[in-house]
Parts: sequence; C-alpha cells; structure tokens
Amino acid sequence: MADNKMIIYNLFPLLAGKFSDWEPHLVRASDLGFNWIFVNPVQSPGFSGSLYSVKDYFSFNPLLIDGNSSQTPKEQLQKTIKKAEERGLRVMVDLVINHCAVDSDIIKDHPAWFQWKKPGKISHPFAMENGKKIVWGDLAKYDHRNKKDGEGLYQFFFSIVEFLIEVGFKGFRCDAAYQVPRTLWKRLIKETKDKYPGIVFFAETLGCTPDETRKTADAGFDYIFNSSKWWDLNSPWLIEQYNLTRETAPSVSFPESHDTDRLCAELDGNINGMKQRYLFASLFSAGVMMPVGFEFGFRKKLHVVKTTPEDWENTQTDISEFIRNVNRIKETYTVFQEEAPTEILNSGNAEVLVMWKASISTADEALLILNKDINHNQVFQTKSLGDFMQATSPCSDVSPEFRLDYLPEPFTYELRPGQGIVLIASRDLPAED
Repeated sequence: MADNKMIIYNLFPLLAGKFSDWEPHLVRASDLGFNWIFVNPVQSPGFSGSLYSVKDYFSFNPLLIDGNSSQTPKEQLQKTIKKAEERGLRVMVDLVINHCAVDSDIIKDHPAWFQWKKPGKISHPFAMENGKKIVWGDLAKYDHRNKKDGEGLYQFFFSIVEFLIEVGFKGFRCDAAYQVPRTLWKRLIKETKDKYPGIVFFAETLGCTPDETRKTADAGFDYIFNSSKWWDLNSPWLIEQYNLTRETAPSVSFPESHDTDRLCAELDGNINGMKQRYLFASLFSAGVMMPVGFEFGFRKKLHVVKTTPEDWENTQTDISEFIRNVNRIKETYTVFQEEAPTEILNSGNAEVLVMWKASISTADEALLILNKDINHNQVFQTKSLGDFMQATSPCSDVSPEFRLDYLPEPFTYELRPGQGIVLIASRDLPAED
C-alpha cells in the first residue's frame, strides 16, 4: 500500500553531483520535513549526455561516480540511499522505458524490440509544441506492442526494475507513462508489487487529458502528477480535472519542476508569490514535490544535459522555515494527504481564494483562505467562518505564518500579499453501531 504521506524533495543529480556529495542535501531535505527523495535518472547516458537518454540501464552516469572511492559505483549509491533512509527518507528514481539512447547496444543486440521507420532507420519519439513537431533524435523508441519478442522486452524491463530495487530505490516515477501501453504497466506493477511489497509507482501524465490520465492511472499506479502549477487561481479546469481523476489515483502537485522555469525567475524574485504557490501546491492534493533550490530562490533552470554542481546559486533568499511549517501541516492533517472532496467557494473578493476540503477517512475539514494578489493586501470578511464549513466545531488556525489565536465572529482580516490562512475543524461523526 502506498505511503499516504507523500512529501517529496527532487534532488536533481547533475546539480547535486557525485553520490558521495549528496548527504548535505539529504540532511537539509529531512530537516525541511520531506519524507521522500526523488532523483532523475542516474544511469549511463548516450552521446547527448541527457539524463533521459539512457544507454546502459545497469551502469551509472560517470558524472555521479567518485573515481577516488574504493567502492563500486553501485556500492556508492547504495551507501547514499542508506544514509537517506537513516534520516527517514525513502528514495525513488525515474524509470524510463518508453525509449533509450539511440547509440545504445540494446538496439544492435535486440533490433526487434524497437520501432523502425524503414530498414536501418529507427523511430524517434516526438512531441507537438505550438503546432511544431519536436523530434528527439538522441532517442530510440521501443516497440511496446512487439509481436516478435514481446516477452523478451518485458523481461528486460522487469530486470531494470529489479536492478534499481536492489540498489535501494523504493519507488519509480514512470517517465512518459501515457506513451507505454496500459497492459504493460499493469503486468509490470503487479509483478513488481507481488515480489517486492511496498514499492510505489508514480505515473508522469502531464499534458494528458483527464480521461487519458485516468486510463493510465488505472493500470495500478499509486500516484499521478497534476497540473496545479499552471492554474491561474481562477479558471474552473483544475477542480474539474481533479474531480475526474481523484478516485482513480491520488495526485502530486508541484510549484515548479525540472521541466519548467524556476518559479523565482518567473516571479522576478517575489517571495510572497513563491510562498503562496508552495502553500497551495502542498495543500491542494495528496502529495507535493519540490525541486532542490526552490527553498533558496534559485533562478537558473535545471537542464538534463548542461546543469553541473557549479550551477549552485548563492542567493539572499531562504524560505526554509516557511516550507518546514507547511510540510508540518501536511504531515499532521490527513485531509491534506488525500484526494479529498474539494470546492472553491465564493469569498466575496475576487482577489481572495477560498478552498474547502473534507477528509474522507477522518472528521477533519479544512479551509484555505489565500490572497491571490502577491503584491497587495486584500481584505477577506464574513459574518461567520462556519458558513464555509459543514463542521459545527470551532475552527483552529494552523497557518504556517501569522497564526491567529482567536477567530472572531464576524471575521475580518487583511491578508498580506500572497498570504494564506489554513483553518481546521472537525465534523461530528455518527456513532458506531
């Protein structure tokens, strides 16, 4: 069964450097209240150097190996994962089985496992961006509906999963999961969980329709990723998507990712906006993921080829205490660990978001009152906070900052730019028979 407290720190390997240099990042992640570490692919890449262009699934990226160590690369990574676990952190890694590096020996050894445009010309994955076809020429696409040696290809994928579990990984973020047949995922997830109970699978389905996401997730994935990062805090589409998928699989939000620009750069350094988006991402859905450097307001986008440890930024920004407080809220209240029933309510001020959530497994209800405006104060007022809740018990303020000891009736509050108030109340549950 999946861990229901999914608070994930994305340790981008090219920025973190050698396995032996990861420990300070693990210490910081644990101190911030994260309980999972996600690392992008750590295996040997092909000629392009891209983390997602895997050439050899059973060896490791030379950039991550300490050549002066007496330990093998595998032992170095195992030691690092053990250090993470000693700090209460489980570690997941990207699983890339939609494609491999175009210069991989796998193609020469098993040509039947791949799609070919014509003899001697292999198929490359592609995507459409703004009506333009983007082809990844450094990648070769597997033939997942292989008729000649489908079982051989499947067993190869299963051996990759087993190898990574042996190294110590407890979960997999399945890259481009929607491009791999559901039947393959269903078998791979089931057989993995049968042999290795507790392993968690995440489906990367960004860009899919809700129906496509639901179909992929239904293969047995424990979690999917949602698109809350792109929400304008107004349009109805996010809640509509959430309601279409929330009963199929819980989801993970993020304020930024390795695929997006850094939020601090997008907001031109507005700390109020960074806090606002992290608070919303954390409380909106069952899980949250944050990339390394967000806590320090890094502005340089993570790059799957070009990023190096020298790209670590020395900033004057540090919102670690805020992140720690938000993570503590998420870790404490079950309503923020579920895909709970969620509604956006009328706040009476177009610049104030009021989001209501109700736990499906406890009596908790939650109210997030969020200033959408990251540059100006906004007033929220109501005759009674109880008008927004089903619970009849008094609300408690558990906000990460500026917590109120007393909530008057009627309630009027001038929210600081981007500020969020987090309220918790409990419903009266019927007595057990």
